[in-house]
Amino acid sequence: MQATRFLVNRNQLTETRLDSAPDSGAQDLAAGEVLLKIDRFAFTANNITYAAMGDALRYWEFFPAGEEGMGIIPVWGFAEVLASRCEGIEVGERVYGFLSMTTRLIVTPTQVGGGSFVDGSAHRKDLPLVYNQYLRCRQDPLYTADTEALQMLLRPLFTTSFLLDDFFADNGFFGATSLVLTSASSKTALGMAYLMQRNRQAREQRYRIVGLTSAGKVEFVSGLGCYDEVISYGQVDSLDPGPAAIVDFAGNGELLGQLHRHYGQQLQYSCMVGLSHWEQRGGLPGDLPGPAPQMFFAPSQAQKRVGELGAAAFQRQLVEVWREFVGFVGGWMKVEYDLGPEAVQRVYQRALAGQFRPETGFILSLSTK
Repeated sequence: MQATRFLVNRNQLTETRLDSAPDSGAQDLAAGEVLLKIDRFAFTANNITYAAMGDALRYWEFFPAGEEGMGIIPVWGFAEVLASRCEGIEVGERVYGFLSMTTRLIVTPTQVGGGSFVDGSAHRKDLPLVYNQYLRCRQDPLYTADTEALQMLLRPLFTTSFLLDDFFADNGFFGATSLVLTSASSKTALGMAYLMQRNRQAREQRYRIVGLTSAGKVEFVSGLGCYDEVISYGQVDSLDPGPAAIVDFAGNGELLGQLHRHYGQQLQYSCMVGLSHWEQRGGLPGDLPGPAPQMFFAPSQAQKRVGELGAAAFQRQLVEVWREFVGFVGGWMKVEYDLGPEAVQRVYQRALAGQFRPETGFILSLSTK
């Protein structure tokens, strides 16, 4: 049997290649290693951000391709233990975490506990812990078998949404009375808007939640009820010019520059999160008015909160709101499954071209079963 990998040209993201190699087995494992069979994984605009920011934020380093100029995009999904030479990790166990776009993955579990383990592979040791931890489904408080698809699609995005909401609340929303979210139909933006709406009454700071999206998505996004106002990108000049903070999920340099100029000195904070519009991520003008845009790195806020609350309390808070959010998205999200290498290539190109509908989520596998 052959193991399959999906490779991407790191400098030209539209160029991809599938390659195969002899499959690994228990006989190929070193002491302490585990072989994972990658079952299913989600593919969203978030994965395009991983590719577009792969060098700057070190996403290419998690799963080295071993080929000059080529990379393997990380994905979130489920895998099963196919073979194990690590004490405490049993064959057949199901895990959730940061995986590669391959059919097999070898990890070196450390910090093995009842609920999780950390991949201690040498090349991952100085990368953020949140990406190196694998959750063991049988003891994961958030896991339910019937919501696996939503976990793959939304759990990492919603965790970022949760940390963004926490970050802004932690900073008094920087004094802003309007929170403007670009790419408002993206799942991370929707999660943040949902939480800001949910938590607003308990907060001292009064704020409006404004979503910016393409004209064709305004009606859909408005109907979800997460935003107080939803407008198209062509209506930026109609925004209330009062104190505002921008949360940019689009990565469109021209749009972000337009928002900065609109608010000028009334802009309290500018935050960059993703690159939904990766092809328009051009540089910003040097004379940009207002505060310089800051890149939000979710693991940093997670580390801060875990340090303050403890890991168990942090997880309890996340699980509580996650269950509410699953009920919310379950009413409108459509999950599509596409299996096999050709399907992965097709969906990848659609995501790269920004052709995903906001109400649709894709679950993929390089295997055909």
